[in-house]
Amino acid sequence: MLAVTVTVVMAIIIVWSALSRPLDRRGITPALFLMAVGFGVSAIAPGILDVSLETVVAERIAEIALVLLLFSDATRIDLRVLRNQLGWPTRLLLIGLPLTILAGTGIAALVFPGMALASAFLLAIMLAPTDAALGQKVVADSRVPSRVRQALDVESGLNDGLAVPLFLVALSIANAEYEAGVTGMVAGSMAAQIGWGLTAGLVAAIPGGLLFRAADRRGWIAREWRQILPLAVALLAYAIAQDLGGSGFIAAFVGGIAFGRLAGPSRSKVTVLSEAAGDLLAAVTWIAFGALALTLALPYVTWQVFVYAVLSLTVVRMLPVAIALAGSGARRPTVAFIGWFGPRGLASLVFALLAAESGVPEGETVLTTVVVTVAFSITLHGLTSAPLVEVYHRWYDAHTATGSTPGESVPTRLPRHRRQFPGLNGAAENGDGDGALPPSAP
Repeated sequence: MLAVTVTVVMAIIIVWSALSRPLDRRGITPALFLMAVGFGVSAIAPGILDVSLETVVAERIAEIALVLLLFSDATRIDLRVLRNQLGWPTRLLLIGLPLTILAGTGIAALVFPGMALASAFLLAIMLAPTDAALGQKVVADSRVPSRVRQALDVESGLNDGLAVPLFLVALSIANAEYEAGVTGMVAGSMAAQIGWGLTAGLVAAIPGGLLFRAADRRGWIAREWRQILPLAVALLAYAIAQDLGGSGFIAAFVGGIAFGRLAGPSRSKVTVLSEAAGDLLAAVTWIAFGALALTLALPYVTWQVFVYAVLSLTVVRMLPVAIALAGSGARRPTVAFIGWFGPRGLASLVFALLAAESGVPEGETVLTTVVVTVAFSITLHGLTSAPLVEVYHRWYDAHTATGSTPGESVPTRLPRHRRQFPGLNGAAENGDGDGALPPSAP
C-alpha cells in the first residue's frame, strides 16, 4: 500500500510540474492544486492516500520542508539592504505581528468561550506567521510597487522564524504541569529550545560558510557540489539541534542568516537546490494535507471554527497591519492590499503537527481551526492574487500620475532573492535591481 501511495503522490507532483506555469497565471498556486487534488483523490478512492504511517514520519517531512525553506530564505537576506530599508517591514514585524497574536487570542476567547486562555494564545501564534511561498506570486509581480513587495517579502520571510520561540513558549504553557510550577517549566523549555537552536545554527553555519567562501574563491568546489554544500549545512544545523534538544527551526533560521553573511555574494545562487528540496517536501505535505488533515477535520468543523477562520484572515490580520502602518505614508488601498495578502501555510501546519504530537488541551478544536484556516487561506489568497494585483496596479498607476502616492513610490530593493535561476527570462542572480522576477517567472 505504501508503494501505491508513493506512486500516486509522485504522479500528482509530476502533473502539477508540467502544468505549473499556465495554472499559476490563473492564480492556481501549488498548494491550492495539490491540496485540491489530494482531497479529490481521497474522496474518489478512499484509503489510497491513507497509509498508517507513524505520526513522526509526517511530522519530519513537514519539519524538514520548513527547515530547508527557512534556511534558503534566511541565506538570501541581504542584511545591508535590509538595514537601510527597515521602515515598513519593521512596523509589520515589531508592531503588526504582536498585535496579530493578541487579536487572535482575544477573538479565540470570544468565539470559543470555553477555551483556556493558554490554548487561545497557542492557536493565535500558530496562525500568525505568513507563508512566503504562498505569497510569492504577489511579491514577484513587478506591477506591484517595490516598497510594497519588499514589506510583504521581508515580513513573510522573517515572521515564521520570530514566531518559533513564541510557539514553543505557548506550547509549554498549554501543556504545563501546574503543580510543578509553570514559570520554571516554561523558562527551562524556552532556554533549551532557543539556546540549543541558536548554538546548532551557528555551529553548523559558521564553519560551513567560511569553508564555502574560501573554497569558492579558489575554485575548489565542483559546479555540481555548490548547491549540495548549503543543503548539507541546513540539514546539519537541524540534526545538531535535534541531538541537543533545541529547535531545528531556530537553527535553520539563524544558520541561514550566518551562512549567507559568510558565504559572500554567491549566497543568492547556491540555495536553489535547498529551496527546491524544500518545495518538493512541501508538495508532499500539501497533498497529505488535502487527503488526510482536511478530510479528517471536516466532521469537527463547527460554526465557531468557520467564524474564527474568516476573522483570522481578515480582522485579526488586517487591523494590526493598519495600526502598524499608521503614519507610514501608506495609503488606504496599500494598507488593505498588504493586510489581505498574509497567507497562512506551511509554518502553521508544522506547528499543528507539533501540537498534535504534544497533545495540547482542546486539541480537537485548535487543530481543526488551524486546518480550516489554512485551507481557506490557500484557496482565497491564491484565487484573488491575480485580480487584486490588477486592481491595485490600476489604482497605483492612476495616482502615480498625480504624484499622490509618495509612500508607495519610494524606490526599494528586495533584500531577499528568491527563485533566482540563471539565464531564465532574463532574471539576474547577482542582486542587481530589486531582486524580483517578472510575473511570468516560475
